[in-house]
Amino acid sequence: MPMLESKLENLRQFFQELDRALIAYSGGVDSTLVAKVAYDVLGANAVAITAVSPSLLPEELEDAQAQAEWIGITHELVQTNEMANPNYTANPENRCYFCKSELHDTLKPLALARGYSYVIDGVNGDDLRDYRPGIQAAKERGGRSPLAELQISKLEVRQLSQLLGLPWWDKPAQPCLSSRFPYGEEITVEKLQRVGRAEIYLRRLGYPQVRVRSEQNLARIELPPEQIQQFVQAVSLGELVQTFQNLGFLYVTLDLEGYQSGKLNRVLTKTDGIPA
Repeated sequence: MPMLESKLENLRQFFQELDRALIAYSGGVDSTLVAKVAYDVLGANAVAITAVSPSLLPEELEDAQAQAEWIGITHELVQTNEMANPNYTANPENRCYFCKSELHDTLKPLALARGYSYVIDGVNGDDLRDYRPGIQAAKERGGRSPLAELQISKLEVRQLSQLLGLPWWDKPAQPCLSSRFPYGEEITVEKLQRVGRAEIYLRRLGYPQVRVRSEQNLARIELPPEQIQQFVQAVSLGELVQTFQNLGFLYVTLDLEGYQSGKLNRVLTKTDGIPA
């Protein structure tokens, strides 16, 4: 606990050294912790801005708005247009680079015009050890990542959130919907909406930690391994298949290995500069 409290104090100190803070706020547990501490330290001089695009679940946007209201921080929405960039929609291995480039190219001029020195995001210490090309895009545009700079891990983010009394401290990770597609498969608004509606359907059945991986017309459901057997027994599989087919999928499968973050990165090799 002393180590945790020390990291919280360091995070507060980060914001105490600023006059104001503009936060790229997705509503995930990381950026929400950053927004909470920034608001506690800076009050009205902290603002959280959420980028709205087809790759953000409507449910996630609603959560972000509710959480910002709970914190009390000023919350604004901006539109981003990564879907207009063929480098993004072609879904190359560095797709995230183009997504974060669009985000920071949108937020940085807004920040500078208001007197903010840079954009602050919720990248944490663990993210630096994963394949996250978007981190480079943020760095190139002068973004700051206090959780990463202070070596605060994902587990510590949750622990700090719980320590501060945030009700969503255990909220499942929810990366953008574009991460559901294998590299090289074109991303379209229709595909994103199809995946988003499928995941909302499964969440409403009581499975918050879920991914629907989309490969052309096939949906592959990933659940925590310990939930797979219960899922098969409890859910009406016929109704599930019909729901997914109504959304536009032809085939529906269940991944027997279960959910693992970054599973689609397995296709990448050491020659790409990424651990196999």
